[in-house]
Amino acid sequence: MHGEYKVPGGKLVVVDVEVEDGVLRHVRVAGDFFLEPDEALDAVNGALEGAPAGTDAAGLAARIEAALPSGTVMYGLTSEGIAIAVRRALAHATDWTDYDWQLIHEGPQNPALHMALDEVLTAEVAAGRRPPTLRVWEWAAPAVIIGSFQSLRNEVDAEGARRHGIEVVRRISGGGAMFVEPGNTITYSLSVPEALVQGLSFQDSYAYLDDWVLGALGDMGIRAWYQPLNDIATDQGKIAGAAQKRLVGPGGGPGAVLHHVTMAYDIDADKMLDVLRIGREKLSDKGTGSAKKRVDPLRRQTGLAREAVIDRMIDSFGDRYGLTAGKVTDEELTRAAELAREKFASDAWTARVP
Repeated sequence: MHGEYKVPGGKLVVVDVEVEDGVLRHVRVAGDFFLEPDEALDAVNGALEGAPAGTDAAGLAARIEAALPSGTVMYGLTSEGIAIAVRRALAHATDWTDYDWQLIHEGPQNPALHMALDEVLTAEVAAGRRPPTLRVWEWAAPAVIIGSFQSLRNEVDAEGARRHGIEVVRRISGGGAMFVEPGNTITYSLSVPEALVQGLSFQDSYAYLDDWVLGALGDMGIRAWYQPLNDIATDQGKIAGAAQKRLVGPGGGPGAVLHHVTMAYDIDADKMLDVLRIGREKLSDKGTGSAKKRVDPLRRQTGLAREAVIDRMIDSFGDRYGLTAGKVTDEELTRAAELAREKFASDAWTARVP
């Protein structure tokens, strides 16, 4: 069995392994990482040899740590990363380059339709009728998007939203509220087969699916990192938030993962504070006393137009994994429009957690 894992912000780890009588055998760890001394690699392989095949990533990492020679230095590599590569091998996980990725970047859509498109396209990937897809959104109207489990009244100032003409919609994924305006926000979705994140914990899957955009930002001169559980940050502050939803495949079979990210290109902080109720507990948890300091726009950090930032992100993804231009099919759009009308634009869904 063969497994690969790109350590977020680090290097590629490759593991080849067999299972005999319920334990790991013939373990071979490789990759483009740096490791000193040389015999540390033998220690890693030896630590994994004979481990029960059901050992979780934390248990495998502990075996590796206990076996490393004194003074071992890992660069671009972690014991946890090796363990995850093992788990991915055992789970027969796929890699980004195993797929023919499709790009959807179409004209502006209303907020409810965007929510519906995420659900429909990811369901199509789960059913095998659509290839893995990167969709870049364009917004037709300003909106607040609240997480699936958030309280509507606790998160949104209804009067402020009405005053500024901001629509409130609820998405199918968890996480926190996002404030978006056309021209000031960059939003994208990844609809991927569940096999791509096999062997990863829920938290690790966030870092794994965000790694490409960290590279794209780096190419634009921004040193960004994944900040657990679901933020992308720089030394200037948070620039993006991610959320996920996992959909089951037909008949309960292998499904798909929806991973979507909203990035602040520019932001009207006063308007945002007029619309969102951001509690003191949330601010203190982020180590700042002002909501305005929580999100730092990409416009100031890159000096690039929003369209240029998007183009560079798309180019970076394509250079890494390949990307073919596509579109939402007529059938997908019809289903999404119906779902938007019946679910995402309804008070019953938006206020399902009052």
